[in-house]
Amino acid sequence: MKDADCVRKIANHYASQLQLCHSRGSVSFSLARTVHGHMISSGFKSHGHILNRLIDIYCKSSKLIYARKLFDEIPHQDIVARTTLVAAYSASGDQKKAFEIFSTTPLNVRDTVFYNAMITGHSRNNDGHAAIELFRCMLRDDIRPDNFTFTSILSALSLIADDERHCMQMHCAVVKSGTGLITSVLNALVSVYVKCASSPLVSSSSLMDAARKVFDEMPVRDELSWTTMITGYVKNDDLDAARKFLDGMNEKLPVAWNAMISGYVHHEFYREALEIFQKMLQLRIQLDGFTYTGVISACANAGFFQLGKQVHAYLLRTEANPTLDYFLSVNNALISFYSKCGKIDEACGIFNKMQVRDLVSWNAILSAYVSAGRIEEAKSHFNNMREKNLLTWTVMISALAQNGFGEEGLKLFSKMKLEGLEPCDYAFAGAITSCAVLGALENGRQLHGQLVRFGFEASLSTGNALITMYARCGVVEAANCLFHTMPYVDSVSWNAMIAALGQHGHGAQAIEHYEQMLKEGILPDRITFLTVLSACSHAGLVEDGRRYFDSMHKHYRITPGEDHYARVIDLLCRAGRFSEAKDVIESMPFQPGAPIWEAFLAGCRIHGNLDLGIQAAERLFEMIPQHDGTYVLLSNMYSALGRWDDAAKVRKLMRDRGIKKEPACSWIEVESKFHVFLVDDTVHPEVQEIYNYLKQLVLDMRKLGYVPDTKFVLHDMESDQKEYALTTHSEKLAVVFGLMKLPHGATIRVFKNLRICGDCHNAIKIMSKLAGREIVVRDGKRFHHFRNGECSCGEYCISLDFCEFSSNTGRISVRGEKA
Repeated sequence: MKDADCVRKIANHYASQLQLCHSRGSVSFSLARTVHGHMISSGFKSHGHILNRLIDIYCKSSKLIYARKLFDEIPHQDIVARTTLVAAYSASGDQKKAFEIFSTTPLNVRDTVFYNAMITGHSRNNDGHAAIELFRCMLRDDIRPDNFTFTSILSALSLIADDERHCMQMHCAVVKSGTGLITSVLNALVSVYVKCASSPLVSSSSLMDAARKVFDEMPVRDELSWTTMITGYVKNDDLDAARKFLDGMNEKLPVAWNAMISGYVHHEFYREALEIFQKMLQLRIQLDGFTYTGVISACANAGFFQLGKQVHAYLLRTEANPTLDYFLSVNNALISFYSKCGKIDEACGIFNKMQVRDLVSWNAILSAYVSAGRIEEAKSHFNNMREKNLLTWTVMISALAQNGFGEEGLKLFSKMKLEGLEPCDYAFAGAITSCAVLGALENGRQLHGQLVRFGFEASLSTGNALITMYARCGVVEAANCLFHTMPYVDSVSWNAMIAALGQHGHGAQAIEHYEQMLKEGILPDRITFLTVLSACSHAGLVEDGRRYFDSMHKHYRITPGEDHYARVIDLLCRAGRFSEAKDVIESMPFQPGAPIWEAFLAGCRIHGNLDLGIQAAERLFEMIPQHDGTYVLLSNMYSALGRWDDAAKVRKLMRDRGIKKEPACSWIEVESKFHVFLVDDTVHPEVQEIYNYLKQLVLDMRKLGYVPDTKFVLHDMESDQKEYALTTHSEKLAVVFGLMKLPHGATIRVFKNLRICGDCHNAIKIMSKLAGREIVVRDGKRFHHFRNGECSCGEYCISLDFCEFSSNTGRISVRGEKA
C-alpha cells in the first residue's frame, strides 16, 4: 500500500511539473524534455495521463517527431493521445499522417472529439469534400455531432458551397441536432449562405435573405455575426444593403466598419470609404491597422495625396505604441500610397525605417521603383531580396520588358523556371513582351506553345502581349488571326491591333478596326487615339486624322495630351501642311514642349523647309540641349541643301557639348541566334563573305535598274566614296546575310534601331524582286514589307532620311530622325 502511495506521489509530482511546462511559452519543449529525461533515468514507468501531457507539449511546441516517437512507444494508445496527434498533424498541414492515425483507430474507441479534430483539420486545409465525407462517416458510425462538429463542418461546406440545397440540408441538420441556438454554429451557417450566394454557379437571390433570416433570429450576436453579414452583402455587390445594415447597428464594432471600408475600396467607391472613416472618428470607434490600411488604400487609388498625408500624420500622432505586426500592414499600405502618388523617396524612407519587413514590403518597394522607371534601383533591390515569390519575379520581368531590357527579361524568366517556380500568365506576358522588344520571333513562338501547355491560351494578358509580339516581329497576319480567335478582347486588345496595322502600313484597316471597336460598344481611351492618329500619320490620312482628333473631346470627353498633339503635328507636317500645323500649335491649351517641336522639325526635314526647321531646332536646343536627334536633323537639312559649312558647325557644336549620336545598327535572327551589324562592319565572323555576296548582288540589281542614290549621303565626299558608303549600311548587310543563310523562300526579317535610309529602301525593294522573297524591315518608326519590288509604306515615309558612315575609317556617322 505504501509503494502504491509512493508511486502515486511521484506521478503527481511529474504531472504537476509538466503542467507548469504548458505556460512557459518557447521554453516549454526544453523543460518538458528535461522532465521526460528525469523520468527515464529514474526508472519511473509513466502513466497514461503523464504520457498524454508529454505528447501534448511536444505537439504544441511543433516537435511532432518527438511526439510521434513517444506515441509509438505507448503499448495501448488511448483516444486522448490519438486526438492530440491528429489535431497536431492537421495544424501542420500534414493530413496524410493525420488520416493515418485516424484510420488505424478502432471504431469502438472513436468519439465526437476525435472526429471533430479530423474534420477541423480537413476544413483548415481547405479540403471541404473530405470533411463532408468524414461527417457522413461519423453519422454512419452513430457518433453524435456537437456544436464544435457543426461549426467545423459548416466552415468546410462554405469552401465548396455551390448549391442552395446543400445549405438547406445542413440548416435542417443543425436544427435537428439542437445546436441551433449556439452563436458559433449560427455564425458558420450564415457564412455558408453568404459564400454560396456569391458562387458563380448559383443564380438564386434568396440565399442572402436566408442568411439575414438566420442572423435576425440569433439569440446572441457577436462581432463575427455582423461582419459576416456586411461582408456577404459586399461580396454580392449589394453595397447599399451593406451600408443600411451597418447604419442599423447599435454596437460600435470596429471589425464591421472595417469590412465596409474594405468593400467600398474593393468596388472603387473611394469617397464613400473615406466617409465611413470620418464617421468612425466622429463616433469614436476604435481604429486599428485594418482601418488605416483600407483608408490609405482608398487615398492611394483615388490619388488623394494630401488627404493620405493627413491620415498618415494622424496615425503617427494618435498611435503611441503600436505593435510591430500592427504597423507592418499599415507601412506596407503607406509604401504603395506614396508610390502611386509619385513620391518614391517618401516610400523608400518608410521602407528603410521599418523595423520589421515581410515579402509584401519588399514587393511594394520593388513595384515603386518600377512604376517610377528607376530600373537600375529596381534591379539592385531585386538582387538583394532574400525571399522572392511569383509576384516578385513577374514584376521584375515585366519591368525589364517594358523598359527596353528585353534580353534581361528573357534571362530572368528562364532563371525563374530553373528555380522551380511555375510561371503565371502575367509572367508569360512579360517574357513575350521581351520578345517583342528584341524582335525575337522564334522565342516568342516557343513561349506561345508553352503557355498553351500551361493552359493560359485564354488569358487576356498573354493574348494582348502575343498580338504586340507578333506585330513587332513583322508577322501582322498572325497578330490579326490571334486577335480574331481570342475568347475575350478588351480595349487593350483593340489598341494593340490598331497599332499593329498602323505600324505595318495598313492605315485603312486600322481605321476599320477602330470603327468596328465602336460598334462593339467598347469606348476608346487616350491610348486608342494615339494608335489611330499614328496609323493615319503612317498612311497619310490627314483628314481622317483631324476628324478623329476633334472627336476626342467632343464625343468622348477625353482631353488631348501633348502626345496627341504631337501625333497631329506629325500628321500635318509629313503632308507638308505647315500652316495648319502652326495653327494647331497656337491653339494648344498649354505651351508646346519638346515632342511638339520634334514632330515639327521632322516634318521640316522631310520637305526641306529649312527656315521653319531652324526655328523648331532653336526651341529644342533650349528645352533639351543634350538630345542628339535635334543636332542630327538640323545637320542633315543643311547637308541636303549642300550647305556643308553650316552642317559642319552643327556637328562641331555637338562635339563641343559632349553629345554623342546613337550608333545605327541592324540585326537579324538566324537559327535562334541574333546577328548584329554596324555600318561598314568588320566584326562579324562572316563579314567578308557578306561583302562578296553583296558586291555580286549589286551587279545583278543594276541590271534591274538600281542606281545608288548618292543624294542620301549627307556628307561632302567624292562620288565613288558616296557609293561605297551606301553599300556598307547595316540594314543592307543584315538583309544580305539573311539571303545567304535562310532557306529559299523564307521571309527575311531585319530590325533596325533608327530610320531606314532612302537608298537602302530602294535597294531592298530591288532585292525582294531579284530574290523572289518577302523582306520585312522594322526601323525605328514603322515596318516596311518589301514584296516583288514594292513596299507596303507606298513611299509615303521615304524622303531625304539619314545616311550611316563608318567610324572605322575616320568618317563621321550621321543619321536622321529618331523614333
